Amino acid sequence: MSDFVAVTDDSDENDYAHYLQRYEAAKRPEQAIRIEGEQYSKVEGTGFEVVDQYEGLAGKAVITPETGEISWDVNLPSAGLYNIRVHYYPIEGKSSAIEREFLINGEIPFRGADILLFNRIWANASDEVRQDDRGNDLRPRQIEKPSWQLKSFIDGDGYYEDPYSFYFEKGQQTITLRALREPMAIDYIELYQEKELLSYEQLKQQYEAEQTPEASNQIKIIQAEHATSKSSPTLYALTDRSSPSVEPYHVSKLRINTIGGLNWRLPGQWIEWEFEVEEDGLYQIALKRKQDQLRGVYSTRSLMIDGEYPFEEMKRIRFNYNTEWQMDVLGEDEPYLFYLTKGKHNIRLAVSLGDIAPLLRTIESSVLQLNEMYRKILMITSNTPDPYRDYQLEKRIPDLIEVLSEQAETVDSVAKYLEDMTGERSDKVAALHSLVVQLKDMIEYPETIAKRLRTFKLNVGSLGTWILQVQEQPLTLDYLVVASPDQDLPKADANMFRELQHELGALVASYTEDYDSIGNITENQRSITVWITTGRDQAQVLKNLIDDSFTPDTDISVQLRLVPGNILLPATLANEGPDVALQVGEDVPINYAMRNAAADLTQFPDYESVLSRFRQSGVVPYQYNGGIYGLPEQQTFPMLFYRKDILEELELEVPKTWQDIYNMISVLQKHNMEFWLPLETPTNNVNLVPNATFAMLLYQNGGEFYRDNDKKSALDSETSMEMFKRWTQFYTNYKFPLIADFPNRFRTGEMPIGIADYTTYNMLTVMAPEIRGLWDFTMVPGTEQADGTINHQVASSTTAVMMLENAEDKEAAWEFMKWWTSKDIQIQYGREMEGLMGEAARYPTANIEALEELPWPVKDYNNLESQWQWVEGIPQVPGGYFTGRHLDNAFRKVVNGNENPREALSDYILYINDEIEIKRKEFNLPY
Repeated sequence: MSDFVAVTDDSDENDYAHYLQRYEAAKRPEQAIRIEGEQYSKVEGTGFEVVDQYEGLAGKAVITPETGEISWDVNLPSAGLYNIRVHYYPIEGKSSAIEREFLINGEIPFRGADILLFNRIWANASDEVRQDDRGNDLRPRQIEKPSWQLKSFIDGDGYYEDPYSFYFEKGQQTITLRALREPMAIDYIELYQEKELLSYEQLKQQYEAEQTPEASNQIKIIQAEHATSKSSPTLYALTDRSSPSVEPYHVSKLRINTIGGLNWRLPGQWIEWEFEVEEDGLYQIALKRKQDQLRGVYSTRSLMIDGEYPFEEMKRIRFNYNTEWQMDVLGEDEPYLFYLTKGKHNIRLAVSLGDIAPLLRTIESSVLQLNEMYRKILMITSNTPDPYRDYQLEKRIPDLIEVLSEQAETVDSVAKYLEDMTGERSDKVAALHSLVVQLKDMIEYPETIAKRLRTFKLNVGSLGTWILQVQEQPLTLDYLVVASPDQDLPKADANMFRELQHELGALVASYTEDYDSIGNITENQRSITVWITTGRDQAQVLKNLIDDSFTPDTDISVQLRLVPGNILLPATLANEGPDVALQVGEDVPINYAMRNAAADLTQFPDYESVLSRFRQSGVVPYQYNGGIYGLPEQQTFPMLFYRKDILEELELEVPKTWQDIYNMISVLQKHNMEFWLPLETPTNNVNLVPNATFAMLLYQNGGEFYRDNDKKSALDSETSMEMFKRWTQFYTNYKFPLIADFPNRFRTGEMPIGIADYTTYNMLTVMAPEIRGLWDFTMVPGTEQADGTINHQVASSTTAVMMLENAEDKEAAWEFMKWWTSKDIQIQYGREMEGLMGEAARYPTANIEALEELPWPVKDYNNLESQWQWVEGIPQVPGGYFTGRHLDNAFRKVVNGNENPREALSDYILYINDEIEIKRKEFNLPY
C-alpha cells in the first residue's frame, strides 16, 4: 500500500515482517528446484506410504497422514530467498482444511509458517435443484470433489497477499512438513520465484503493440449459484428475495439464486466458475453484486483466470458498501479488457484483504502491546484500584507514556486512512477514535490512568473486535457477465413497476405463506412428528439430512417442526406433543418418565447396541427405575485453559493437581492476575445444575451426589462436607471472583488460566485472533491418590433426544432416534453446522466415534479424549432439582454471609432430602 506503512510490534522478532527485514538484501535465485515427494529422507510416525499413479497422477506420490512429520533433503546451488509451492491431493478426512507446520533444518522460520493451510475442494452434490412440497428450492448438499492442486505457501490469515519467501543457505538443507490436521498426498515440492505481474497499463500497451482484436457480439451470463467448485462447504448457494431483479425470482417461494453473502467472508475462501467463449479476443468482465454488510470499509476480492492473475490490479478489487444490487464492470469507467481464447475457461474469485491487510497487522500489533501495558498497570494497581491514590505509574513503568503515545499515533493514523479511503466516518472508525481520545488523556494526565483502567480495557477489547469485523469481507453475487466491449450490460435494478409488483406480492404472501414450517419431500404412509427447539439453520440442516438419507432408507416421513423451548410441556398435556423431541435439557426425560409421558427405550431389543455409541457418563442422567428414557445428543465437560505466553513470563508450569493450583495462586495474585473456576449464574434457579468445580472435587475424592438407590442425598458424607469447604475457600480465603467474563479476561491476560466448558475453545478460536498460538487447553487439575496416580474426574452436562409415550408408531420413532444418534449422521450434522456457521459452531456430539471424526486438530482432540475418559454423569432423581439449587444457596450463605460451610450445607441437605422423599411418595416409589 502506497500511503500506509504497517507498523509492527518491535518486540515480536519472530513475525514475518521482521524475517523479511532480516533478509531484505538476500538474492532471489532464478533456478527452480523440484523435490519429488517420494524421495523423502525420513519420517516420524506411521501411515506414510509411497503410491504409484495415485488418483490419476502420472508418477509416484507420498501419502502423509494427519499425524507425524516428513522431511526431505535438498541441495541448493546458491543461498537466497525462495517461494515454495506443493502439488498435493486432499485425501478424504474430516472435511476441514489441511494444516501443516513447516520447518527448515528443524526450526520454524517465523510465526505464520507454523500453520499453513491447504484447501479441500467442494461442489454441489447435484446440478439439479430439488423442491419441497411447498414449492421452495432446497439448498444443494455440498460434497468433496478432490483433485490435484498446486498451492504456494501463503499466509492463511491473508495479512500478506504474496506467497511467503523463505531464506535458505547454500548447500544441503532439510525441509520438514509436520501434520497438524487432515491427511494429504504430495507429488512434489518446488522452490521457485513468483513472477512479477504486469500492471494493466503495461498489458494494454502489449495488446496495442500486438494488435490484439476485441471480441464482438458476445455476451455470456454465468449464474453465480452454479459455481463449479469452492474452497469450503459453507459456500453453498443462497436465497435472496430482496429484489425482483435477482435471477431466478419468485415473489414468495424460496429460490436458490445467489452465492456468497456472510458465508464468503474469510480471507483465502474462493469460488470458481466455468464458462465458454465462442471466439478469441478481448472481453470485459462484470459482476452483479451486493455488499450491504461492511459500512465504512470495503470488501475485497482477487480474480484469477485459468489459475493465474491476468495483471497486478486483479489481486485486489474493491466493492464499496451499498444496500442495493450493483452492476460492477471491472475497471469501472475504462473497463479492463481480458484476452480469452475460444473454448472453456475458469474464473476464480477469492477473498483478499488487499489494502486492509497492513491496517489489520498494525492494529493487531497495537492490541498486543496495549494488552501487555494493561497487565503491567494491573500488576501495580490490581483490577480494583484506589481512585484517590496516585500510583505514579509513569515512574514505575518507565516506557508507559512512550508506548501510549506511539499507539495513540498509530491507531489515529489507521482511522484517518480508513476515512480517506472510504470518504466517510462510520462505526468502523468510532472504536479507533474512542481509544485515541482516551490514550491522549492518559498521556496528558497520567495520575488518572488507574481510574480509567476499566474503560481502557473495554476500548482495547473493542479494538480486538474491530480486527474481527474488518477481517471479514462479505460479498453476495447474483451473476457474472463475460461480454465483448460492444455489448450493453444488463441493469442491476428492477424498474418501478416491477418493484411495486414485488412489494405488493410480498405483502400478500406474508398472509398466505407459512414461513416457519420446514417443507417435506415426500408423503409416506408411515410418518412421525419431530420437534426441534434450536434455530431455523439447525432445523434446515437436519431436514436436508432426513430427506437425503433417513426417509429414502426407511420409507418413514418426518414432519419436522421448529418450536419454542417451553412449549413441549403444555403440548404434551394437551395430547398435541410430538413423537420425538430433540435437544431437550438433561432433566426433561426423567421428569416426563416419572409422569409416564416418556417412552422407555429398553423395550427395543437393540437398545444396548445403541447405548454403546456413548460413554456411560452420557447415559447416566436418563436412567430411572430400571428404564432408559433418552439418548444423549451433546455432551460437554470442563477443561483447563491457559495462556502459554503469560505462564512462561511468570515462570509457572501448567498445573496437574489442585496442589499445583494452590502453589500458583500466590504468584498470580502477586501480579494482580486471577484463576477462574466456573460458577453458573442462577438465572434459572429451578433447574440449576450442581456446580462443575464442586462436582469435580467430589468425584475426584470418591464422593457422590445420592445414596441408598438414589433415595437420599449423599452430600452429608464427610467427603462432601470437606469438598464443599474446600470449594468455598477458593472464594473466602483466596478471593476468587464470583462473576467474570472469562473468555474476554483470558484474552486480555487478566485471567491467564481457568477451568471452563470445552466449547470455550470454539469461541476463543474465532473471537480472539490476536492470541492465536499463545494459548492451549488440557485436562483439568486432578487429585493425587494414595498410590500416586492422579484422578481427573469431572461431571458432564448433556442434551437429549427423547420419545414421548403417546407416540403412535414407536418403532418408527425409534428408527429415527437410532438414525439421528448414529456416527455418520452426527458427523454430517456437525460438519454441516460448522460449514454453515463457522468454527464457533463446532458440534459437541455425545457419540464417541463421531467426535473423533469432527474437524478437531489432532493434538486438541487427543486432549479432549484424555479428559473424556474421566467424565462422570450426575444422576437425575425425583426431586433432584433441589440439589443444584440448594448447593448454590449454601455456597452463597458461606461466601456472602460468612456462615460455617458444614452448617450451611447441613441445613440445606434437609430440604433436599425432604423434596426427594415428597417426590418419591408422589410417584409411588419406595422411600
